[in-house]
Amino acid sequence: MSNTTTNPNSQNPLPETSIASPVGTTLERYIMQKQSEFAFATGELSQLLRDIALAGKIINREVNRAGLAGITGAYGQQNVQGEEQQQLDVVANIRFIRALRNGGQACAVLSEEEDDIIHTGNDHGRYVVAIDPLDGSSNINVNVSIGTIFAIYRRVTPVGSKATRADFLQGGRQQVAAGYILYGSSTMLVYTTGHGVAGFTYEPSLGEFFLSHPSITIPTEGKTFSCNEGNWFDYPECVRTYLTDCKRQRFAGRYVGSLVADYHRNLFTGGIYLYPPTAKNTSGKLRLLYECYPLAFLIEQAGGQAYGEHGPVLDVTPIDFHQRSPLYIGSPAMVTAYQDCVSAAEPAATA
Repeated sequence: MSNTTTNPNSQNPLPETSIASPVGTTLERYIMQKQSEFAFATGELSQLLRDIALAGKIINREVNRAGLAGITGAYGQQNVQGEEQQQLDVVANIRFIRALRNGGQACAVLSEEEDDIIHTGNDHGRYVVAIDPLDGSSNINVNVSIGTIFAIYRRVTPVGSKATRADFLQGGRQQVAAGYILYGSSTMLVYTTGHGVAGFTYEPSLGEFFLSHPSITIPTEGKTFSCNEGNWFDYPECVRTYLTDCKRQRFAGRYVGSLVADYHRNLFTGGIYLYPPTAKNTSGKLRLLYECYPLAFLIEQAGGQAYGEHGPVLDVTPIDFHQRSPLYIGSPAMVTAYQDCVSAAEPAATA
């Protein structure tokens, strides 16, 4: 079969790619191609990732029409964290739980917006999902990028039974997949199953995520630090020492206030994101199970590092669903430099 076509105004044939260039690899096709890399290649995890992507498409629509639909602003209630819920928090929570329930592969969900386990009724499902349905949702009022963060585990309780705490408190090293969806100038889904990191960009006219970044690696070095400097005087001394050194080297301070947005920028351009403990949040503010763990798993697969208070975040033992942790995550050279500051401060602290 010929790969050329005739231009009616010319005798010169045109290559097909000049008049109908390929649109790329869809997320669904990519997942099927990579299914053999999954620890349990039965198709269930593939379907679960597609369910998350579907909910992400719906949230993309809700975010884009939020101002016109009147769903910006506060909802009027607090979540289990004691934080004021935004209307889009509630919408995203409903959408993701509904997609995971209808998909049939997740037997239970743990959400930032709910106090306890959400049983989907799919007791024969082999996976559980921990999720922050809409990180940074208060920023939607001012058109700042926001996102979804998720972690997937293979359940440890018997298939057919109700999921329990043990299914969610396995530890970060037991994740079988993790990722995030960024709702910004374009919507991107970035995920890992432990075999590198891939990124997909949403094409709204076709309603599909297409592979746009097949093998994401974070630069070893970076010249950007991301933190809330309004908490400067509450930060531990070693953090202030490290940040002072960053400023001395004329590194750029970049902080959106939306975890996914700050993390995404540093993943692609190099940098470090810091959320240390403060006087108000002595254990840190970010949630271990559905913020720190998934982003740490992904950054390690991209060649970066993620530390908590005393070592790699993925090695922190979980004891509570909504447990908090400090987080220092990003380019390996920058995270190592931060750890050197901590190590240098420890002898002085114990002297």
